Amino acid sequence: MRTAEQALRAKAIALLAGDGELAGAVYGVFDGMPPRASAPCVSVGAAEGSDWGTKDRAGREIRLTVTLHGVGDSLDDRAAARVEAVAAALRGPAEDWTVVGARIVRTRFGPAREGGWRRELVVRCRCLALS
Repeated sequence: MRTAEQALRAKAIALLAGDGELAGAVYGVFDGMPPRASAPCVSVGAAEGSDWGTKDRAGREIRLTVTLHGVGDSLDDRAAARVEAVAAALRGPAEDWTVVGARIVRTRFGPAREGGWRRELVVRCRCLALS
């Protein structure tokens, strides 16, 4: 059985990689940021978890970091909107867990190396174990 953090990261990567509109706007979706990836791209970073649950079911609250890496002077609003939409769609089954809530709790925009930019989203997901 995978941990809730592992299951959520796998689901996020699959949803982002499977989004056709996002695929047309970025070069790829990566598990972490590979050293030679070209922007624009999306990386799924850390998944920090803590205990959360109900009286009869174990659960985890997970904060998942998703980053859109870009180039040029302006934010690609189309790609950013797709990343936000996919983050909201994380609810539902994720292997041995059910994501019962997914909400963007923090966004950060700033410059990156070599004239690019980064838009980082932290998504808070609340997960319950299936058994």
